[in-house]
Amino acid sequence: MRALDWFVFIGWLVSLVAYGLYRGRGTGSTHKYLLAGRTMPWYAMGLSILATQASAITFISTTGQGFVDGMRFAQFYFGLPIAMVLLCATAVPVFHRAKVYTAYEYLESRFDAKTRALVGLIFLIQRGLAAGIGLYAPAVALSAVLGWPDRLVTVIIGLLVVTYTATGGIKALTWADVQQMTMIFIALILSLAVILHALPPHVSVLDALHLAGAAGRLNIVDFRFDLRDRYNLWSGVIGGGFLALAYFGCDQSQVQRYLTGKSIAQSRLSLLFNAVVKIPMQLFILFIGAMVFVVSLFIPSAAIYQPAEAKHLSATPQWPRLEADYRKAFEQRRKIAFEFADSARRHDGSAVEEANRLRAAQQGLNGARQQALNAVAQMHGVSKFDDTNYIFLSFVRSYLPVGLVGLVIGVIFSASMGSTSGEINSLATVSVIDIYGRFLVRNRSDTHYLLASRLLTVFWGAYAVAFATFGSRGFGALIERVNIVGSLFYGGLLGVFMLAFFCKRVGGTAAFIGVLAGEAAIFSAAAFTDVSFLWYNVVGCVVVVGVGLLVALKSPRDCVEESVGSSSIR
Repeated sequence: MRALDWFVFIGWLVSLVAYGLYRGRGTGSTHKYLLAGRTMPWYAMGLSILATQASAITFISTTGQGFVDGMRFAQFYFGLPIAMVLLCATAVPVFHRAKVYTAYEYLESRFDAKTRALVGLIFLIQRGLAAGIGLYAPAVALSAVLGWPDRLVTVIIGLLVVTYTATGGIKALTWADVQQMTMIFIALILSLAVILHALPPHVSVLDALHLAGAAGRLNIVDFRFDLRDRYNLWSGVIGGGFLALAYFGCDQSQVQRYLTGKSIAQSRLSLLFNAVVKIPMQLFILFIGAMVFVVSLFIPSAAIYQPAEAKHLSATPQWPRLEADYRKAFEQRRKIAFEFADSARRHDGSAVEEANRLRAAQQGLNGARQQALNAVAQMHGVSKFDDTNYIFLSFVRSYLPVGLVGLVIGVIFSASMGSTSGEINSLATVSVIDIYGRFLVRNRSDTHYLLASRLLTVFWGAYAVAFATFGSRGFGALIERVNIVGSLFYGGLLGVFMLAFFCKRVGGTAAFIGVLAGEAAIFSAAAFTDVSFLWYNVVGCVVVVGVGLLVALKSPRDCVEESVGSSSIR
Protein backbone atom coordinates (compact mmCIF):
# COMPACT_ATOMS: atom_id res chain seq x y z
CA MET A 1 0.00 0.00 0.00
CA ARG A 2 1.06 3.57 -0.66
CA ALA A 3 1.25 6.52 1.77
CA LEU A 4 -2.36 7.64 1.23
CA ASP A 5 -3.58 4.07 1.72
CA TRP A 6 -1.76 3.83 5.04
CA PHE A 7 -3.19 7.18 6.11
CA VAL A 8 -6.75 6.08 5.31
CA PHE A 9 -6.21 2.63 6.86
CA ILE A 10 -4.87 3.95 10.17
CA GLY A 11 -7.31 6.86 10.26
CA TRP A 12 -10.28 4.54 9.84
CA LEU A 13 -9.17 2.21 12.63
CA VAL A 14 -8.45 5.09 15.02
CA SER A 15 -11.82 6.70 14.31
CA LEU A 16 -13.63 3.39 14.82
CA VAL A 17 -12.03 2.73 18.21
CA ALA A 18 -12.47 6.36 19.30
CA TYR A 19 -16.14 6.36 18.33
CA GLY A 20 -16.72 3.14 20.23
CA LEU A 21 -15.03 4.55 23.34
CA TYR A 22 -17.04 7.77 23.05
CA ARG A 23 -20.40 6.01 22.71
CA GLY A 24 -19.50 3.57 25.47
CA ARG A 25 -19.30 6.21 28.19
CA GLY A 26 -21.40 5.79 31.29
CA THR A 27 -21.17 2.01 31.65
CA GLY A 28 -20.70 2.21 35.41
CA SER A 29 -22.83 -0.79 36.34
CA THR A 30 -23.04 -4.43 35.35
CA HIS A 31 -26.48 -3.86 33.81
CA LYS A 32 -25.18 -1.02 31.62
CA TYR A 33 -21.93 -2.80 30.79
CA LEU A 34 -23.51 -6.09 29.72
CA LEU A 35 -26.93 -4.93 28.45
CA ALA A 36 -26.42 -1.20 27.77
CA GLY A 37 -29.16 -0.55 30.32
CA ARG A 38 -31.66 -1.94 27.77
CA THR A 39 -31.66 1.38 25.93
CA MET A 40 -30.60 0.48 22.38
CA PRO A 41 -32.76 1.38 19.35
CA TRP A 42 -33.70 -1.25 16.79
CA TYR A 43 -31.44 0.01 13.99
CA ALA A 44 -28.33 -0.07 16.21
CA MET A 45 -29.12 -3.62 17.36
CA GLY A 46 -29.92 -4.69 13.80
CA LEU A 47 -26.67 -3.36 12.37
CA SER A 48 -24.70 -4.81 15.29
CA ILE A 49 -26.25 -8.25 14.72
CA LEU A 50 -25.37 -7.92 11.03
CA ALA A 51 -21.82 -6.83 11.88
CA THR A 52 -21.26 -9.78 14.20
CA GLN A 53 -22.04 -12.09 11.26
CA ALA A 54 -20.18 -9.98 8.66
CA SER A 55 -16.74 -11.02 9.85
CA ALA A 56 -13.63 -10.61 7.77
CA ILE A 57 -13.92 -14.30 6.89
CA THR A 58 -17.30 -13.57 5.32
CA PHE A 59 -16.02 -10.46 3.57
CA ILE A 60 -12.99 -12.19 2.10
CA SER A 61 -14.28 -15.73 1.61
CA THR A 62 -17.72 -14.93 0.24
CA THR A 63 -16.28 -12.93 -2.66
CA GLY A 64 -13.87 -15.80 -3.32
CA GLN A 65 -16.79 -18.22 -3.17
CA GLY A 66 -18.62 -16.18 -5.80
CA PHE A 67 -15.49 -16.20 -7.95
CA VAL A 68 -14.89 -19.97 -7.93
CA ASP A 69 -18.37 -21.42 -7.38
CA GLY A 70 -20.92 -18.76 -8.26
CA MET A 71 -23.76 -17.44 -6.16
CA ARG A 72 -25.33 -20.70 -4.96
CA PHE A 73 -23.72 -20.19 -1.53
CA ALA A 74 -26.58 -17.71 -0.87
CA GLN A 75 -28.87 -20.72 -0.36
CA PHE A 76 -27.06 -21.17 2.97
CA TYR A 77 -29.19 -18.26 4.25
CA PHE A 78 -32.57 -19.13 2.74
CA GLY A 79 -33.93 -20.37 6.07
CA LEU A 80 -32.88 -17.22 7.93
CA PRO A 81 -35.98 -15.05 7.30
CA ILE A 82 -38.27 -17.85 8.49
CA ALA A 83 -36.14 -18.29 11.61
CA MET A 84 -36.25 -14.57 12.38
CA VAL A 85 -40.04 -14.47 12.26
CA LEU A 86 -40.28 -17.50 14.56
CA LEU A 87 -37.81 -16.00 17.03
CA CYS A 88 -39.73 -12.72 17.09
CA ALA A 89 -42.77 -14.69 18.20
CA THR A 90 -40.98 -16.89 20.75
CA ALA A 91 -37.47 -16.14 22.04
CA VAL A 92 -37.62 -12.34 22.05
CA PRO A 93 -40.68 -11.95 24.33
CA VAL A 94 -39.64 -14.88 26.55
CA PHE A 95 -36.13 -13.54 27.22
CA HIS A 96 -37.26 -9.94 27.63
CA ARG A 97 -40.02 -10.76 30.09
CA ALA A 98 -37.69 -13.03 32.08
CA LYS A 99 -35.30 -10.04 32.43
CA VAL A 100 -32.25 -12.27 32.02
CA TYR A 101 -28.69 -11.34 31.12
CA THR A 102 -28.11 -14.52 29.13
CA ALA A 103 -30.21 -17.09 27.31
CA TYR A 104 -28.77 -19.80 29.57
CA GLU A 105 -29.86 -18.01 32.74
CA TYR A 106 -33.42 -18.64 31.57
CA LEU A 107 -32.73 -22.40 31.45
CA GLU A 108 -32.23 -22.56 35.22
CA SER A 109 -35.57 -20.90 35.89
CA ARG A 110 -37.14 -23.35 33.43
CA PHE A 111 -35.13 -26.51 34.25
CA ASP A 112 -32.31 -26.56 36.81
CA ALA A 113 -28.78 -25.39 37.54
CA LYS A 114 -27.00 -28.35 35.95
CA THR A 115 -28.75 -27.83 32.61
CA ARG A 116 -27.85 -24.15 32.69
CA ALA A 117 -24.22 -24.97 33.48
CA LEU A 118 -23.98 -27.64 30.76
CA VAL A 119 -25.41 -25.42 28.04
CA GLY A 120 -23.32 -22.46 29.21
CA LEU A 121 -20.16 -24.58 29.00
CA ILE A 122 -21.13 -25.81 25.52
CA PHE A 123 -21.47 -22.19 24.44
CA LEU A 124 -18.08 -21.26 25.93
CA ILE A 125 -16.41 -24.17 24.12
CA GLN A 126 -17.91 -23.54 20.68
CA ARG A 127 -17.80 -19.74 20.77
CA GLY A 128 -14.29 -19.71 22.25
CA LEU A 129 -13.14 -21.98 19.43
CA ALA A 130 -14.90 -19.82 16.85
CA ALA A 131 -13.35 -16.65 18.29
CA GLY A 132 -9.85 -18.00 17.81
CA ILE A 133 -10.53 -19.26 14.29
CA GLY A 134 -12.36 -16.06 13.35
CA LEU A 135 -9.40 -13.98 14.44
CA TYR A 136 -6.69 -16.13 12.88
CA ALA A 137 -8.20 -16.64 9.42
CA PRO A 138 -8.38 -12.96 8.34
CA ALA A 139 -5.07 -12.23 10.06
CA VAL A 140 -3.32 -14.70 7.75
CA ALA A 141 -4.95 -13.20 4.66
CA LEU A 142 -4.38 -9.58 5.69
CA SER A 143 -0.76 -10.26 6.63
CA ALA A 144 -0.04 -11.14 2.99
CA VAL A 145 -1.46 -7.79 1.85
CA LEU A 146 0.01 -5.60 4.60
CA GLY A 147 3.38 -7.35 4.57
CA TRP A 148 3.21 -7.92 8.32
CA PRO A 149 3.66 -11.23 10.18
CA ASP A 150 0.27 -12.85 10.80
CA ARG A 151 0.97 -12.95 14.54
CA LEU A 152 1.45 -9.18 14.56
CA VAL A 153 -1.86 -8.65 12.75
CA THR A 154 -3.55 -10.97 15.23
CA VAL A 155 -2.17 -9.08 18.24
CA ILE A 156 -3.11 -5.67 16.80
CA ILE A 157 -6.70 -6.74 16.12
CA GLY A 158 -6.93 -8.24 19.61
CA LEU A 159 -5.56 -5.13 21.33
CA LEU A 160 -7.88 -2.77 19.45
CA VAL A 161 -10.91 -4.94 20.21
CA VAL A 162 -10.11 -5.29 23.90
CA THR A 163 -9.49 -1.53 24.19
CA TYR A 164 -13.05 -0.45 23.46
CA THR A 165 -14.90 -3.63 24.44
CA ALA A 166 -13.41 -3.92 27.94
CA THR A 167 -13.85 -0.19 28.49
CA GLY A 168 -17.32 0.50 27.13
CA GLY A 169 -18.95 -2.94 27.08
CA ILE A 170 -21.74 -3.85 24.70
CA LYS A 171 -22.81 -0.25 24.20
CA ALA A 172 -19.38 0.65 22.81
CA LEU A 173 -19.16 -2.31 20.48
CA THR A 174 -22.75 -1.88 19.27
CA TRP A 175 -22.21 1.72 18.16
CA ALA A 176 -18.81 0.80 16.68
CA ASP A 177 -20.63 -1.90 14.71
CA VAL A 178 -23.09 0.70 13.37
CA GLN A 179 -20.20 2.78 12.05
CA GLN A 180 -18.48 -0.29 10.66
CA MET A 181 -21.52 -1.64 8.79
CA THR A 182 -22.16 1.75 7.24
CA MET A 183 -18.62 1.79 5.88
CA ILE A 184 -18.87 -1.83 4.72
CA PHE A 185 -21.86 -0.97 2.54
CA ILE A 186 -20.00 2.01 1.09
CA ALA A 187 -16.86 -0.06 0.42
CA LEU A 188 -18.86 -2.79 -1.30
CA ILE A 189 -20.62 -0.33 -3.61
CA LEU A 190 -17.35 1.39 -4.50
CA SER A 191 -15.66 -1.98 -5.13
CA LEU A 192 -18.38 -3.05 -7.55
CA ALA A 193 -18.14 0.26 -9.40
CA VAL A 194 -14.37 -0.19 -9.82
CA ILE A 195 -14.85 -3.80 -10.98
CA LEU A 196 -17.32 -2.81 -13.68
CA HIS A 197 -15.02 0.01 -14.75
CA ALA A 198 -12.17 -2.53 -15.14
CA LEU A 199 -14.06 -4.39 -17.88
CA PRO A 200 -12.65 -3.99 -21.41
CA PRO A 201 -14.14 -0.94 -23.22
CA HIS A 202 -16.26 -2.99 -25.64
CA VAL A 203 -17.55 -5.41 -22.97
CA SER A 204 -20.73 -3.98 -21.43
CA VAL A 205 -22.29 -4.77 -18.08
CA LEU A 206 -24.91 -6.83 -19.92
CA ASP A 207 -22.11 -8.76 -21.63
CA ALA A 208 -20.56 -9.35 -18.21
CA LEU A 209 -23.84 -10.78 -16.93
CA HIS A 210 -24.08 -13.10 -19.96
CA LEU A 211 -20.50 -14.27 -19.39
CA ALA A 212 -21.04 -14.86 -15.67
CA GLY A 213 -24.21 -16.82 -16.42
CA ALA A 214 -22.57 -18.93 -19.11
CA ALA A 215 -19.71 -19.77 -16.74
CA GLY A 216 -22.16 -20.87 -14.02
CA ARG A 217 -21.44 -17.94 -11.70
CA LEU A 218 -25.06 -16.72 -11.43
CA ASN A 219 -26.55 -20.06 -10.39
CA ILE A 220 -28.40 -18.99 -7.25
CA VAL A 221 -30.88 -21.84 -6.67
CA ASP A 222 -30.23 -25.58 -6.89
CA PHE A 223 -33.43 -27.67 -6.50
CA ARG A 224 -31.68 -31.04 -6.24
CA PHE A 225 -32.16 -32.83 -2.92
CA ASP A 226 -28.82 -34.25 -1.78
CA LEU A 227 -27.89 -34.66 1.88
CA ARG A 228 -24.22 -34.55 0.93
CA ASP A 229 -24.49 -31.23 -0.93
CA ARG A 230 -23.86 -28.24 1.32
CA TYR A 231 -25.57 -25.64 -0.83
CA ASN A 232 -28.96 -26.43 -2.29
CA LEU A 233 -32.47 -25.14 -1.68
CA TRP A 234 -33.37 -27.88 0.79
CA SER A 235 -30.21 -27.76 2.89
CA GLY A 236 -30.52 -23.96 2.98
CA VAL A 237 -34.19 -23.74 3.95
CA ILE A 238 -34.27 -26.70 6.36
CA GLY A 239 -30.70 -27.10 7.63
CA GLY A 240 -29.96 -23.38 7.32
CA GLY A 241 -33.26 -22.58 9.03
CA PHE A 242 -32.39 -24.77 12.02
CA LEU A 243 -28.91 -23.21 12.12
CA ALA A 244 -30.38 -19.69 12.08
CA LEU A 245 -32.86 -20.58 14.84
CA ALA A 246 -30.00 -21.88 16.97
CA TYR A 247 -27.60 -19.05 16.16
CA PHE A 248 -29.99 -16.16 16.74
CA GLY A 249 -32.09 -17.83 19.40
CA CYS A 250 -29.51 -19.72 21.49
CA ASP A 251 -26.08 -18.17 20.84
CA GLN A 252 -25.39 -15.49 23.44
CA SER A 253 -23.36 -13.42 20.96
CA GLN A 254 -26.65 -12.77 19.13
CA VAL A 255 -29.18 -13.00 21.96
CA GLN A 256 -27.28 -10.39 23.95
CA ARG A 257 -27.72 -7.92 21.09
CA TYR A 258 -31.50 -7.90 21.21
CA LEU A 259 -31.57 -8.12 25.00
CA THR A 260 -30.19 -4.56 24.95
CA GLY A 261 -33.35 -3.28 23.24
CA LYS A 262 -35.62 -0.61 24.69
CA SER A 263 -38.62 -2.88 24.29
CA ILE A 264 -39.81 -6.16 22.81
CA ALA A 265 -40.96 -4.29 19.71
CA GLN A 266 -37.52 -2.71 19.18
CA SER A 267 -35.80 -6.08 19.55
CA ARG A 268 -38.21 -7.67 17.09
CA LEU A 269 -37.52 -4.92 14.57
CA SER A 270 -33.77 -5.58 14.84
CA LEU A 271 -34.27 -9.24 13.87
CA LEU A 272 -36.75 -8.43 11.11
CA PHE A 273 -34.22 -5.94 9.73
CA ASN A 274 -31.73 -8.80 9.42
CA ALA A 275 -34.40 -11.02 7.87
CA VAL A 276 -34.82 -8.45 5.10
CA VAL A 277 -31.20 -7.36 4.62
CA LYS A 278 -29.05 -10.48 5.12
CA ILE A 279 -29.81 -12.40 1.91
CA PRO A 280 -29.57 -9.35 -0.42
CA MET A 281 -26.27 -8.41 1.23
CA GLN A 282 -24.86 -11.90 0.72
CA LEU A 283 -26.08 -11.95 -2.87
CA PHE A 284 -24.40 -8.59 -3.46
CA ILE A 285 -21.07 -9.81 -2.04
CA LEU A 286 -21.28 -13.00 -4.10
CA PHE A 287 -22.13 -10.94 -7.17
CA ILE A 288 -18.97 -8.90 -6.63
CA GLY A 289 -17.00 -12.14 -6.65
CA ALA A 290 -18.76 -13.21 -9.86
CA MET A 291 -17.88 -9.89 -11.51
CA VAL A 292 -14.25 -10.21 -10.41
CA PHE A 293 -14.33 -13.56 -12.23
CA VAL A 294 -15.62 -11.86 -15.40
CA VAL A 295 -12.82 -9.28 -15.22
CA SER A 296 -10.32 -12.13 -14.84
CA LEU A 297 -11.54 -13.54 -18.17
CA PHE A 298 -9.89 -10.63 -19.95
CA ILE A 299 -7.12 -9.37 -17.67
CA PRO A 300 -4.24 -11.74 -16.79
CA SER A 301 -4.00 -12.73 -13.16
CA ALA A 302 -1.57 -14.80 -11.16
CA ALA A 303 -1.86 -18.58 -11.15
CA ILE A 304 -1.46 -18.39 -7.35
CA TYR A 305 -3.28 -15.58 -5.53
CA GLN A 306 -1.38 -15.92 -2.27
CA PRO A 307 1.56 -13.55 -2.93
CA ALA A 308 4.15 -15.18 -0.67
CA GLU A 309 3.47 -18.65 -2.05
CA ALA A 310 3.45 -17.32 -5.61
CA LYS A 311 6.90 -15.86 -5.00
CA HIS A 312 8.21 -19.13 -3.58
CA LEU A 313 6.79 -21.15 -6.47
CA SER A 314 8.30 -18.81 -9.06
CA ALA A 315 11.76 -19.71 -7.76
CA THR A 316 11.32 -23.46 -8.42
CA PRO A 317 12.51 -25.27 -11.58
CA GLN A 318 8.97 -26.37 -12.47
CA TRP A 319 7.55 -22.84 -12.53
CA PRO A 320 8.37 -21.97 -16.18
CA ARG A 321 6.38 -24.98 -17.36
CA LEU A 322 3.51 -24.30 -14.99
CA GLU A 323 3.40 -20.64 -15.99
CA ALA A 324 3.48 -21.46 -19.70
CA ASP A 325 0.57 -23.91 -19.34
CA TYR A 326 -1.44 -21.37 -17.34
CA ARG A 327 -0.81 -18.51 -19.79
CA LYS A 328 -1.72 -20.69 -22.75
CA ALA A 329 -4.99 -21.74 -21.08
CA PHE A 330 -5.73 -18.12 -20.16
CA GLU A 331 -5.23 -16.82 -23.69
CA GLN A 332 -7.48 -19.52 -25.08
CA ARG A 333 -10.20 -18.70 -22.56
CA ARG A 334 -9.92 -14.95 -23.20
CA LYS A 335 -10.31 -15.46 -26.95
CA ILE A 336 -13.43 -17.56 -26.44
CA ALA A 337 -14.82 -15.05 -23.90
CA PHE A 338 -14.60 -12.25 -26.47
CA GLU A 339 -16.25 -14.47 -29.08
CA PHE A 340 -19.05 -15.35 -26.65
CA ALA A 341 -19.69 -11.69 -25.89
CA ASP A 342 -19.92 -10.94 -29.63
CA SER A 343 -22.30 -13.86 -30.26
CA ALA A 344 -24.53 -12.82 -27.34
CA ARG A 345 -24.88 -9.33 -28.83
CA ARG A 346 -25.64 -10.69 -32.31
CA HIS A 347 -28.45 -13.00 -31.10
CA ASP A 348 -27.66 -15.33 -34.01
CA GLY A 349 -28.11 -18.58 -32.09
CA SER A 350 -24.41 -19.27 -31.67
CA ALA A 351 -24.33 -18.20 -28.00
CA VAL A 352 -25.13 -21.71 -26.76
CA GLU A 353 -22.22 -23.23 -28.64
CA GLU A 354 -19.90 -20.44 -27.49
CA ALA A 355 -21.05 -20.97 -23.90
CA ASN A 356 -20.09 -24.63 -24.12
CA ARG A 357 -16.70 -23.65 -25.49
CA LEU A 358 -16.28 -21.11 -22.68
CA ARG A 359 -17.00 -23.73 -20.03
CA ALA A 360 -14.56 -26.13 -21.66
CA ALA A 361 -11.89 -23.43 -21.74
CA GLN A 362 -12.59 -22.66 -18.08
CA GLN A 363 -12.03 -26.30 -17.20
CA GLY A 364 -8.73 -26.15 -19.03
CA LEU A 365 -7.66 -23.09 -17.06
CA ASN A 366 -8.82 -24.70 -13.81
CA GLY A 367 -6.66 -27.68 -14.61
CA ALA A 368 -3.58 -25.53 -15.26
CA ARG A 369 -4.16 -23.56 -12.06
CA GLN A 370 -4.70 -26.75 -10.08
CA GLN A 371 -1.27 -27.94 -11.18
CA ALA A 372 0.22 -24.79 -9.67
CA LEU A 373 -1.80 -25.25 -6.46
CA ASN A 374 -0.62 -28.87 -6.25
CA ALA A 375 2.97 -27.72 -6.64
CA VAL A 376 2.55 -25.37 -3.66
CA ALA A 377 0.99 -28.18 -1.63
CA GLN A 378 3.93 -30.43 -2.47
CA MET A 379 6.38 -27.77 -1.31
CA HIS A 380 4.73 -27.81 2.12
CA GLY A 381 4.11 -31.56 2.26
CA VAL A 382 0.33 -31.21 2.51
CA SER A 383 -2.41 -32.81 0.46
CA LYS A 384 -4.17 -29.61 -0.58
CA PHE A 385 -3.54 -25.88 -0.91
CA ASP A 386 -6.40 -23.41 -1.36
CA ASP A 387 -5.92 -19.68 -1.98
CA THR A 388 -9.58 -18.72 -2.48
CA ASN A 389 -9.45 -16.26 0.43
CA TYR A 390 -6.80 -14.21 -1.40
CA ILE A 391 -8.73 -13.67 -4.64
CA PHE A 392 -10.60 -10.53 -3.61
CA LEU A 393 -7.57 -9.12 -1.80
CA SER A 394 -5.52 -9.65 -4.95
CA PHE A 395 -8.09 -7.66 -6.93
CA VAL A 396 -8.10 -4.90 -4.30
CA ARG A 397 -4.36 -4.47 -4.54
CA SER A 398 -4.30 -4.59 -8.35
CA TYR A 399 -7.27 -2.49 -9.44
CA LEU A 400 -8.57 -0.19 -6.72
CA PRO A 401 -7.26 3.39 -6.81
CA VAL A 402 -4.92 4.75 -4.16
CA GLY A 403 -6.79 5.63 -0.98
CA LEU A 404 -9.62 3.23 -1.72
CA VAL A 405 -7.21 0.31 -1.23
CA GLY A 406 -6.51 1.54 2.30
CA LEU A 407 -10.21 2.00 2.97
CA VAL A 408 -11.22 -1.48 1.81
CA ILE A 409 -8.34 -3.15 3.69
CA GLY A 410 -9.30 -1.11 6.75
CA VAL A 411 -12.92 -2.20 6.46
CA ILE A 412 -11.89 -5.86 6.20
CA PHE A 413 -9.56 -5.37 9.16
CA SER A 414 -12.33 -3.77 11.23
CA ALA A 415 -14.80 -6.50 10.18
CA SER A 416 -12.55 -8.93 12.00
CA MET A 417 -12.58 -6.57 14.98
CA GLY A 418 -16.38 -6.34 14.96
CA SER A 419 -17.02 -10.08 14.98
CA THR A 420 -14.29 -10.68 17.57
CA SER A 421 -15.57 -7.95 19.89
CA GLY A 422 -19.04 -9.46 19.89
CA GLU A 423 -17.66 -12.90 20.63
CA ILE A 424 -15.42 -11.93 23.55
CA ASN A 425 -18.16 -9.73 25.03
CA SER A 426 -20.65 -12.61 24.99
CA LEU A 427 -18.03 -15.03 26.33
CA ALA A 428 -17.33 -12.67 29.22
CA THR A 429 -21.06 -12.27 29.90
CA VAL A 430 -21.71 -16.01 30.09
CA SER A 431 -18.57 -16.50 32.19
CA VAL A 432 -19.68 -13.90 34.74
CA ILE A 433 -23.44 -14.53 34.81
CA ASP A 434 -23.69 -18.29 34.28
CA ILE A 435 -20.48 -19.58 35.86
CA TYR A 436 -18.65 -17.11 38.11
CA GLY A 437 -21.59 -15.31 39.69
CA ARG A 438 -23.82 -18.38 39.85
CA PHE A 439 -21.49 -21.15 41.03
CA LEU A 440 -18.19 -19.62 42.22
CA VAL A 441 -18.64 -16.21 43.87
CA ARG A 442 -22.21 -15.36 44.86
CA ASN A 443 -23.87 -12.29 46.36
CA ARG A 444 -21.10 -9.78 45.87
CA SER A 445 -21.52 -6.10 45.03
CA ASP A 446 -22.35 -4.85 41.56
CA THR A 447 -18.93 -3.18 41.46
CA HIS A 448 -17.31 -6.56 42.00
CA TYR A 449 -19.17 -8.16 39.08
CA LEU A 450 -18.53 -5.17 36.84
CA LEU A 451 -14.78 -5.52 37.46
CA ALA A 452 -15.04 -9.28 36.86
CA SER A 453 -16.81 -8.57 33.55
CA ARG A 454 -14.03 -6.25 32.39
CA LEU A 455 -11.30 -8.66 33.46
CA LEU A 456 -12.98 -11.60 31.77
CA THR A 457 -13.36 -9.53 28.60
CA VAL A 458 -9.60 -9.02 28.66
CA PHE A 459 -9.10 -12.73 29.39
CA TRP A 460 -11.21 -13.90 26.44
CA GLY A 461 -9.52 -11.35 24.17
CA ALA A 462 -6.13 -12.70 25.22
CA TYR A 463 -7.41 -16.25 24.74
CA ALA A 464 -8.58 -15.50 21.19
CA VAL A 465 -5.19 -13.98 20.35
CA ALA A 466 -3.29 -16.88 21.93
CA PHE A 467 -5.47 -19.47 20.18
CA ALA A 468 -5.04 -17.69 16.84
CA THR A 469 -1.28 -17.46 17.31
CA PHE A 470 -1.06 -21.14 18.22
CA GLY A 471 -3.47 -21.89 15.40
CA SER A 472 -0.95 -20.74 12.84
CA ARG A 473 1.21 -23.66 13.92
CA GLY A 474 -1.32 -26.44 14.18
CA PHE A 475 -4.89 -25.48 13.38
CA GLY A 476 -4.70 -24.28 9.79
CA ALA A 477 -7.07 -27.01 8.57
CA LEU A 478 -9.80 -25.72 10.88
CA ILE A 479 -10.11 -22.52 8.88
CA GLU A 480 -11.64 -24.44 6.00
CA ARG A 481 -14.21 -25.74 8.46
CA VAL A 482 -15.12 -22.50 10.22
CA ASN A 483 -18.78 -22.78 9.20
CA ILE A 484 -18.90 -26.36 10.49
CA VAL A 485 -17.80 -25.54 14.04
CA GLY A 486 -21.10 -23.95 15.03
CA SER A 487 -23.14 -26.78 13.54
CA LEU A 488 -21.38 -29.27 15.82
CA PHE A 489 -23.05 -27.58 18.80
CA TYR A 490 -26.03 -25.53 17.65
CA GLY A 491 -28.38 -28.49 17.20
CA GLY A 492 -27.98 -29.37 20.88
CA LEU A 493 -28.56 -25.78 21.97
CA LEU A 494 -31.64 -25.42 19.79
CA GLY A 495 -33.10 -28.69 21.04
CA VAL A 496 -32.91 -27.73 24.73
CA PHE A 497 -34.59 -24.38 24.06
CA MET A 498 -37.31 -26.15 22.07
CA LEU A 499 -37.93 -28.27 25.15
CA ALA A 500 -37.91 -25.17 27.36
CA PHE A 501 -40.40 -23.23 25.25
CA PHE A 502 -42.80 -25.93 24.08
CA CYS A 503 -42.48 -29.05 26.26
CA LYS A 504 -43.61 -28.01 29.72
CA ARG A 505 -43.72 -31.60 31.02
CA VAL A 506 -39.97 -32.04 30.50
CA GLY A 507 -37.81 -31.45 33.58
CA GLY A 508 -34.16 -30.66 34.17
CA THR A 509 -32.76 -34.20 34.18
CA ALA A 510 -34.59 -35.08 30.95
CA ALA A 511 -33.31 -31.92 29.27
CA PHE A 512 -29.76 -32.56 30.54
CA ILE A 513 -29.72 -36.11 29.17
CA GLY A 514 -31.30 -34.91 25.92
CA VAL A 515 -28.49 -32.38 25.34
CA LEU A 516 -25.80 -35.01 25.93
CA ALA A 517 -27.56 -37.41 23.55
CA GLY A 518 -27.97 -34.70 20.92
CA GLU A 519 -24.27 -33.79 21.00
CA ALA A 520 -23.34 -37.48 20.77
CA ALA A 521 -25.59 -37.83 17.71
CA ILE A 522 -24.07 -34.77 16.03
CA PHE A 523 -20.48 -35.90 16.51
CA SER A 524 -21.41 -39.39 15.35
CA ALA A 525 -22.95 -37.97 12.18
CA ALA A 526 -19.82 -35.90 11.58
CA ALA A 527 -17.49 -38.84 12.17
CA PHE A 528 -19.31 -41.68 10.45
CA THR A 529 -21.42 -40.17 7.64
CA ASP A 530 -20.91 -37.78 4.74
CA VAL A 531 -24.07 -35.79 5.49
CA SER A 532 -23.60 -32.05 4.90
CA PHE A 533 -22.88 -30.07 8.07
CA LEU A 534 -26.10 -28.03 7.80
CA TRP A 535 -28.07 -31.19 8.58
CA TYR A 536 -26.18 -31.60 11.88
CA ASN A 537 -28.44 -28.87 13.27
CA VAL A 538 -31.53 -30.87 12.38
CA VAL A 539 -30.08 -34.12 13.75
CA GLY A 540 -29.03 -32.57 17.05
CA CYS A 541 -32.30 -30.75 17.64
CA VAL A 542 -34.47 -33.77 16.84
CA VAL A 543 -32.42 -36.08 19.09
CA VAL A 544 -32.46 -33.65 22.03
CA VAL A 545 -36.23 -33.20 21.82
CA GLY A 546 -36.86 -36.91 21.25
CA VAL A 547 -34.65 -38.13 24.09
CA GLY A 548 -35.89 -35.40 26.41
CA LEU A 549 -39.50 -36.42 25.82
CA LEU A 550 -38.72 -40.13 26.25
CA VAL A 551 -36.91 -39.59 29.56
CA ALA A 552 -39.72 -37.32 30.77
CA LEU A 553 -42.31 -40.01 30.02
CA LYS A 554 -40.45 -42.49 32.24
CA SER A 555 -39.88 -40.19 35.21
CA PRO A 556 -41.85 -37.50 37.05
CA ARG A 557 -41.13 -33.88 36.38
CA ASP A 558 -37.98 -33.07 38.34
CA CYS A 559 -37.61 -29.29 38.08
CA VAL A 560 -39.06 -26.39 40.01
CA GLU A 561 -41.79 -24.27 38.54
CA GLU A 562 -40.60 -21.63 36.10
CA SER A 563 -39.43 -18.48 37.88
CA VAL A 564 -37.43 -15.36 37.29
CA GLY A 565 -34.32 -14.24 39.07
CA SER A 566 -32.10 -17.31 39.25
CA SER A 567 -28.93 -15.25 39.07
CA SER A 568 -27.22 -13.71 42.07
CA ILE A 569 -26.31 -10.70 39.93
CA ARG A 570 -29.04 -8.06 39.78
